[in-house]
Amino acid sequence: MLRLPLGIALTAFPLMAQQFHIDHVTVAGRDVKAMTEALRKATGIMAEYGGPHSNHATEMALASFPDGSYLELIAIQPKPDPAALAAHYWHKFMEADAGPCAWAIRPMDLPVEVERLRKAGVDATDPRRAGRKRPDGVELDWETAQVGPTNGGFFPFMIHDFTPRDNRAFPSGKPTTDKWAGIVNVVIGVRDLDDAIVRYRQAYDLPAPVIERNLALGARLVLFPGAPVVLATPLSQHSWLSDRLNRFGEAPCAFVLGTRRPTAFDKISWAAADQLGWHLGFEVP
Repeated sequence: MLRLPLGIALTAFPLMAQQFHIDHVTVAGRDVKAMTEALRKATGIMAEYGGPHSNHATEMALASFPDGSYLELIAIQPKPDPAALAAHYWHKFMEADAGPCAWAIRPMDLPVEVERLRKAGVDATDPRRAGRKRPDGVELDWETAQVGPTNGGFFPFMIHDFTPRDNRAFPSGKPTTDKWAGIVNVVIGVRDLDDAIVRYRQAYDLPAPVIERNLALGARLVLFPGAPVVLATPLSQHSWLSDRLNRFGEAPCAFVLGTRRPTAFDKISWAAADQLGWHLGFEVP
């Protein structure tokens, strides 16, 4: 079992909770149908097809939760535009069936947050428009801004909707599951914990971290009280996390779902990674 102090995440630091409001997390693979079936078999969580993106490269399915967050399964469209696919920021993750690749937050005011990050010395792009059409024909329109050197890798990217957000998160008008309240932790694989701590505290004014050694993941972990981000660096140069860092760089390596119960739970159980293909944890009593 991985033990994380998840219980303090949304109570002790309400302003930080608003700042780090997880919009969604992204899992990448080659085939969206295969990913959807693996999620169902390994966890019992159902995902629904969300449609192709307007980039002519990717399509997605999603599993949504009562708190409004969702798990996006992104994959390669049938007969994609080769140039569009090669230019996509997550193409290596998709082509390698790499699993976790990104996460997104939803700030209260995206342009204001872009300016705040820049004043803090953190690179942030101007917002860029994007969207997709759901299978039922409903058009979705949003904008995103990248933070740092990768899109949703080390830092979360930011998103703002022009069309109703519920149309994006709940294609059927309701969450696909109510067993879990939502996504409570994003674990980021990093090479240098000290450097990663400095960068996160610079960007988001986070409190002093808690550092743990965890044998279940084979990693040293950094947790910031009140924030959902967890930094992880491998304990061994010959581990799954070391291999992942060598292949894909610093990016999410695991996600954790939480319950709707009060904040007393700190145990994590993990889905069978060999069946699911990636690391997904569950907060349990």
